[in-house]
Amino acid sequence: MKRLMALAVAGAIAAPASAHEAGGIHSEKGGKVEAAFDLVHTRVSRDGDMLVFEQLVDGEAGSRVPSAKGSFAGAEVYSYVWPTSLDSGAVGFEQGSGILALALTSHPDFDDTPQLDENKDGKKDNDGGLWHSHWVVLTKEASCGPSGLKVRDIPEGAKPKLPATWPGAPIYIDSPGYDLSVKQDAARIRVPLAAVGFPKNFNYDGVTAALQVNADLHDPLLCVSSVWDVASGNLSLPATWSAGE
Repeated sequence: MKRLMALAVAGAIAAPASAHEAGGIHSEKGGKVEAAFDLVHTRVSRDGDMLVFEQLVDGEAGSRVPSAKGSFAGAEVYSYVWPTSLDSGAVGFEQGSGILALALTSHPDFDDTPQLDENKDGKKDNDGGLWHSHWVVLTKEASCGPSGLKVRDIPEGAKPKLPATWPGAPIYIDSPGYDLSVKQDAARIRVPLAAVGFPKNFNYDGVTAALQVNADLHDPLLCVSSVWDVASGNLSLPATWSAGE
């Protein structure tokens, strides 16, 4: 798992060295990274029956969102991502499908939370620009450029195991509608422990990145197009959450 992540982005990231401490991963300010995505602290903690995934940045979290392009094809996605060592089966995907990551995303050109009305306007298909949560499964893809990563595609006719809140897109993505907060210098998602099967422990890292929908709408449908910052500097998933925390 860790080797796959490191190889997939080798040569694509010039992140500063970071220190792993009990409270997560502390990162030096990058300087060349936009402040809203410049990671300074990534951590996962427990609050009662919830796991709190958190990223602290040098600027105002969530203050930058993609510009609308007017179409799904070619649309951009901005994201705060927590890659984990959890098996993809922990949240309802096929087991062993790739790297399970929690993501906080914004993409004004499309809506992939069909069960939610985030802006409370009576419509469930116009909220994509608001920050919202996803589980995604990442896999290697050479055609995705320097990052070498994509959200795993679902081939036509295939029927893999998927979470109940899968939004219907032909990729390994879940739209669980978790409680979240994006304000001041912090991006946070609160995940029920029960949703990930009360794991004893898992490793994690922090990433800020952009993704882009393939203009031709075919495999790979959604590539990681730019990696802005990596908490550990090398995607080694050095931080550990344990049930004792």
